[in-house]
Amino acid sequence: MCGGFNFSKNCLTALNILYILVGFILIGVATYGKASAVVTSLPTIGGIIACGIFLLIISLMGLVGAIKHHQVLLFFYMVVLFILFVIQFSIACACLAVDDDAQKKIVEIGWNTTTKIANQTIIDFETAFQCCGFDSEETKVLVDGVCPGKCGSDNVTCTFCWNHPLKDNVNSAFRASGGIGLFFSLTEIGGFIVAYRFRNMANPSTGITQLH
Repeated sequence: MCGGFNFSKNCLTALNILYILVGFILIGVATYGKASAVVTSLPTIGGIIACGIFLLIISLMGLVGAIKHHQVLLFFYMVVLFILFVIQFSIACACLAVDDDAQKKIVEIGWNTTTKIANQTIIDFETAFQCCGFDSEETKVLVDGVCPGKCGSDNVTCTFCWNHPLKDNVNSAFRASGGIGLFFSLTEIGGFIVAYRFRNMANPSTGITQLH
């Protein structure tokens, strides 16, 4: 029956299997990026892998809780899922609402911070997109005194990265991140509601809720 014990159990199981797949995709993307030398910054790779592992842990908690109708696991799963919903929904709304000037300030702060702690990340970006510096000479990261990539080695003037390609890409990224974040936040609140109802349902095989 729609909304019954088995329906809720199947919904929670399917949702957590989806999250497990997303977690493996995050870990796989980070591993591929490192192996193919697309991304060489260890903090960036570590952050992506950490997100994937965290999602796997939460998903496994929800999966086991759904299969076994485990009250304690479902309770902690609900709490974590609700916290993630609040954070992700807030960030998604902020991403969709931010304007061009605010985007530039945010990216500039990130650029300057990254320059201080991990120059290789900026060098990778400048090389990949054939640009140099954020929007001024002071923000350039050079290799042997010249801009990295073909524009530096061929003595061709490199454009600033904010003019091309950062501005358009960042705007698209904010919109895409906001939309995807909003979608996943809705699945999280949906999972929270289903988990809450499922946790308080009686198991038809025993006739009572399982207390642990």
